[in-house]
Amino acid sequence: MVMATTASTAAHTSLASVTLEVADPEAAHRFHTAFGVDAYVRLRASEAHSTGFRGFTLALTVSGPATVDGFVGAAVDAGATVLKPAAKSLWGYSGVVQAPDGTIWKIATSAKKDTGPATREIDEVVLLPGVEDVKATKQLYVGRGLTVAKSVGGRYTEFAAGTSSPVKLALYKRRALAKDLGVPADGTGSHRIVLGSTTDTFTDPDGFAWEAAA
Repeated sequence: MVMATTASTAAHTSLASVTLEVADPEAAHRFHTAFGVDAYVRLRASEAHSTGFRGFTLALTVSGPATVDGFVGAAVDAGATVLKPAAKSLWGYSGVVQAPDGTIWKIATSAKKDTGPATREIDEVVLLPGVEDVKATKQLYVGRGLTVAKSVGGRYTEFAAGTSSPVKLALYKRRALAKDLGVPADGTGSHRIVLGSTTDTFTDPDGFAWEAAA
């Protein structure tokens, strides 16, 4: 695997899209529409084998606790399972649900009290792949042209958002991510997610697949 790229290519590399591979695209589309996230992810059919933790989550940042509750309720009404009930924490207020297609979603706010009524607005969507070595994967992605926006040692790295994608990319340690989501860290098989790249196709050391965006 070539880990470096040219300066001209690097300047234009970013996450362009997020595609979830699901067994039933029509059912998944109904869920995502009811949940309110259909504009953020793409879907395609796949029967790839996968067990346990798929190694990633999609996180929604919203304005306040009432909005967190609203999104959790909408997800449950559409068939999701609650992995962690919405509750206050040191960092704010959040809840975790798992969609019928297996994707884990975290809905969070830094606010511990509401300053207004609940809305259906999403401030930010972040894709968090859980990796074994945050520093090494960060360097791989930087070598391929992504720009680091924030980094906390070997625990967390956030990349600058691309103009073509509604989803931001960040890296987290796999076991820490699983613990935060309330699931065992073990898992095998496909991640069931494909990241669209503005450049080429490659697979990183943790098995996350990138494809050249159409």
